[in-house]
Amino acid sequence: MLSWLAAGVAGAGQVENIRLWAAPDHARLVFDLSAASRANVFSLDNPRRLVIDLDDSRLEADVDRLELSGSAISRVRTGVRDGQGLRVVLELEREVEPRHFTLEPNDQYGHRLVVDLEYPGESAVEDPIDPIEAMIREQEIVANRARVGAGGTEVASEPAVTLQQAQPHPRRDIIIAIDPGHGGEDPGAIGPSGVREKDVVMEIARRLQTLVNEAEGFRAVMIRDGDYYVGLRQRTRIAREQKADFFVSIHADAFNSPRPNGSSVYALSQRGATSETAQWLAASENRADLIGGVDGNLSLEDKDEVLRGVLLDLTMTATLNDSLTIGGQVLDQLGRINRLHKSRVEQAGFMVLKSPDIPSLLIETGFISNPDEERRLRDASHQQGLARAIFGGLRDHFQRNPPPASLLAWQRDQNRSTDGNEYRIRPGDTLSEIAARHGVPVAQLKQANELNGDVIRVGQLIRIPRS
Repeated sequence: MLSWLAAGVAGAGQVENIRLWAAPDHARLVFDLSAASRANVFSLDNPRRLVIDLDDSRLEADVDRLELSGSAISRVRTGVRDGQGLRVVLELEREVEPRHFTLEPNDQYGHRLVVDLEYPGESAVEDPIDPIEAMIREQEIVANRARVGAGGTEVASEPAVTLQQAQPHPRRDIIIAIDPGHGGEDPGAIGPSGVREKDVVMEIARRLQTLVNEAEGFRAVMIRDGDYYVGLRQRTRIAREQKADFFVSIHADAFNSPRPNGSSVYALSQRGATSETAQWLAASENRADLIGGVDGNLSLEDKDEVLRGVLLDLTMTATLNDSLTIGGQVLDQLGRINRLHKSRVEQAGFMVLKSPDIPSLLIETGFISNPDEERRLRDASHQQGLARAIFGGLRDHFQRNPPPASLLAWQRDQNRSTDGNEYRIRPGDTLSEIAARHGVPVAQLKQANELNGDVIRVGQLIRIPRS
């Protein structure tokens, strides 16, 4: 009997390590197992607890070393269950929605049990976009069309000028979604001296975040703001939820030889865009999203299936063209501080580039597998240079092509107004006063702006012809 018990204990699997990553909207607990083990996970109330039972397992890890800060877990308790099983109890500070799954061994890890604690109602980003700003972004194109339709085509019933009060220009920030690749249990590539890709790209991303937030008219949203993993589809989903104008994913390349080096910039391939269009149209949740409108810009509710495909394909094509244009400007800036591995914007089917309505780039900042470049990627001044180059390309593009409701668009219009070629209507203005002020006949002013009557509105931008 004693021999049989000893054999049973010896054959039990071991929990060799427990790792925890805390994100704004969830926490992930990973159990490293010496062998596959069946798990049972269930919740208890009063007080809130999550119980994790592992059959035929014993604990070798030190749970007291777990860093619980930032997670919903206040304490971890363990004990033996039914003689040979392991029970882990998580004492919780808030409501969670648990889910769990097992993973087979790979090159880096053995058997694993993954337990995710989702936080209902929480945003996936630390500092989510303001709801009002989100609404402005969502309605931007619709509002712009309404402003165009309301200006200059109405005929007044009497000669007197009618002033219609308009809302002030929104002057919203341009939202840049910054995605540091990998994270959490996914370290990415590892350099010759042990430098992990997930750490390097986070440093560059934080520097880029600072540059974006310091620039007037721009705001950064971090897709991953700590050492935790975010699914590839979830990364683009977060960018869309935060109404991003642009998405940039930052990585460090690697190869099985230490020789390759240099930076690369990737946009989505045409084949990847085509396959993504098909997937969006095939998935019921995506169809529902399209019917509701993609960021308020693509309403397909009244379109048949064929037309939906055509419109979505056009949207993907326009997004891809913007990505390639911006990618060229970023590549030009990167080439000023680092050798380029590829001299043009490459195209590939990376999952994180597949948002149908957000221009996106994936940037390989350098080869972490190259010893010299690994050293440079760790250098703070080189990281800052890379961040400046990336933002320099983005800023140049948006200064030339600002979204209509953005602060940059408003500043551009103001500059045009002071040039004497255009004028924005202010409260109390009349056509006759504006014409007299600029020394042009009223009839010429109407003709230049295709005005059939005397109706103008506050905020309307009109062109001043040369007298």
